[in-house]
Amino acid sequence: MSIFRNARLFLIVIAGSIFLTGCLNTKSPTEKIYEVLESVVQTEQGFEDQQDPLVNLEQQEKKLYDKIIALGMKEFDQIIKLSDEALTMVDQRKEHMEKEKESINKSSEEFKKIVTTIEDIEDPKVKEKARNMYATMMERYDIHNELYSNYMQGLEYDKELYELFKNKEVSLEQLEEQIKKINESYENVLNANERFNEQTQKYNELKLEFYKQAGLEVKSK
Repeated sequence: MSIFRNARLFLIVIAGSIFLTGCLNTKSPTEKIYEVLESVVQTEQGFEDQQDPLVNLEQQEKKLYDKIIALGMKEFDQIIKLSDEALTMVDQRKEHMEKEKESINKSSEEFKKIVTTIEDIEDPKVKEKARNMYATMMERYDIHNELYSNYMQGLEYDKELYELFKNKEVSLEQLEEQIKKINESYENVLNANERFNEQTQKYNELKLEFYKQAGLEVKSK
């Protein structure tokens, strides 16, 4: 019922300095791209900050759910109390997911700045590497949109379930049907999450390959 999401992969942060060639006052297209890419990492800090709170809430909510289904109708007052607690957690999860989406949206806006600069790269191999990197990251954003939509749908189904628990007249068939909808929604989330992780890993690899091929010597602290 609750989704125990796998830990998400994050964008690589290269902490340190970059040794750029050429005139200090004139930046090449690849140097401009480097600055944007490292800025993108910072914009996704908000995304990273939501991961632990979300997982913790999902785990706490799962414990409440287990308690609810273990109770009988003679303990209906306790069912209502636990359902209300779970509904509060659903709202909290929604807030964290919205913050995550906001961070990803800002990342996307920042990342798109490189699209015109890529075409200014003279070396065809470096340009092709940059294009591949760009396409990979844009697909990553698309996958997150899918993940977000399914997660938010799952939250709505969760709320409906806890409201059903508070209804003395609810049937077993209604509960089973609602849980089926929840499971299907979160199965879609898990699928998108796996693809999102794969795309993040692919982007990180392409990013480092781009730096190397462009001759950007990045030295970690």
